[in-house]
Amino acid sequence: MPIIALVDEAFQIYSFLLLARIIMSWIPLPDSPGLNTGVGFIYDVTEPFLGLFRRLLPMANIGGMGIDFSPIIAFFVLGLLRPVVIQVLTQILGA
Repeated sequence: MPIIALVDEAFQIYSFLLLARIIMSWIPLPDSPGLNTGVGFIYDVTEPFLGLFRRLLPMANIGGMGIDFSPIIAFFVLGLLRPVVIQVLTQILGA
């Protein structure tokens, strides 16, 4: 069913965006208009989801350095939601 494949692909793309966000937080990026637009897009798309988990689990200070565990929880929740959403869509659409 095309809609199920589309939803499954959306989960995969969102996972890649989360991974890109994590990697971008580790490295300094040059200041360029095109890059800033892409980075801004990734932050705008991922921040609402990550923000949910940051409210539940604030940054941990370990050795004077803040560590954000929200991406780990976000990946875990996406991993749980993906098969549930696919299963529900499969039952609804009768695929």
